[in-house]
Amino acid sequence: MAQNSSSRIVFAAVLAIFVYGVIAAMLGVLLASFHLTPEQNGNIALAQAIGMIIASVSAGPIIDKKGKKIALVVSLGLIAASLFVLRSSSGYEQQMLWVFTLGLGGGILVTAANALAGDVNEEQRASTLNFLNLFFGLGGMATPLIAANVVNNDAQMLCLLAAVLAAVTFVVHVTTPMPGPKGGTAAEVPVGDLIGRPALWLFAAFLFLYVAAEIGVWNWLAQLLQARGVDSKSAQNIVGWGFAFGILVGRVVVSRILIKIPASTVLLVSAGLMLVTTYVLLQSSDPSLAWGTVFAAGIAMAPVFPTTLGMVGDAFPRGTATAMGFVITFGWVGLAVSSRVIGALGGNDPKRLGTALMVLPAVSALMVVIMLVIRGMTPKKG
Repeated sequence: MAQNSSSRIVFAAVLAIFVYGVIAAMLGVLLASFHLTPEQNGNIALAQAIGMIIASVSAGPIIDKKGKKIALVVSLGLIAASLFVLRSSSGYEQQMLWVFTLGLGGGILVTAANALAGDVNEEQRASTLNFLNLFFGLGGMATPLIAANVVNNDAQMLCLLAAVLAAVTFVVHVTTPMPGPKGGTAAEVPVGDLIGRPALWLFAAFLFLYVAAEIGVWNWLAQLLQARGVDSKSAQNIVGWGFAFGILVGRVVVSRILIKIPASTVLLVSAGLMLVTTYVLLQSSDPSLAWGTVFAAGIAMAPVFPTTLGMVGDAFPRGTATAMGFVITFGWVGLAVSSRVIGALGGNDPKRLGTALMVLPAVSALMVVIMLVIRGMTPKKG
């Protein structure tokens, strides 16, 4: 019975993260269908990021007090409703409101699903989370493929399909027995005590830098390659397939490695490989070499997000979701500021973009330093 319950929980968590992967990749299709100015598109993307930030920082304490099920059900309801309404929304203000709501649902979903999966096998939390987040990558790959090859970039149909998926996942979560709160009440785990621990801020800084680097690759690498003479289709395929596939492969491999190798060691090696691969990647203009290096960069980055959350769960056995939500929030802040910083450094001159993107290996070097400090402050647990 316990094994059956664990399997149902894993299935529910997999579905939840797959849903988030699907909606995370939708904004590009939606923005193109809105026919807005670049400034308005930027504001809508920022609204989504703000929704995610608000949700992540506020969801954790609620999950610790009330349990994960209520958070998952609420988040999936918000996602399904916002996608359904987005199908027929018209006008900049309406679209911004519902994309903001989509961000709220997504932010709650990521925190709750990762907290739920971490409960399945606390002794191998980081390994479990790497396996789970493999399905985020699959969802992210499914969205552009379906948009281009199934619905012909019809944003209304794409929203409907995603809304149905979220609704089905909602039903799965409603009917799946889940563990209750772990006793992290306000009296037992004051939020002030959590945020007063230096380790939590170091994990937050580490994830902030990581997400900034990953988003830097997603948002800017294709433009850099085009500025160096690679045609648009090849540049997009290099990023969309090489990088995404590297992340998927990396998470499959690392989920097994983490059974025997401590999470902090994996993250230290990953940050070091990020430094090397992003530096080499920025020197590449040949499509074949660029594909190989971006694939290697994807493998290097693959374990960072889920393994960091695994370490947070191990370091904060009480108030786990609150700690995870706090750290994830800083990841979303990295998402919000990354492209703005790189864009400001690069200006309007494509030739300066390569110099601006040297932020990526610089960020990776800082991650190495932070993880060395974290290793000295946290228990050596796999």
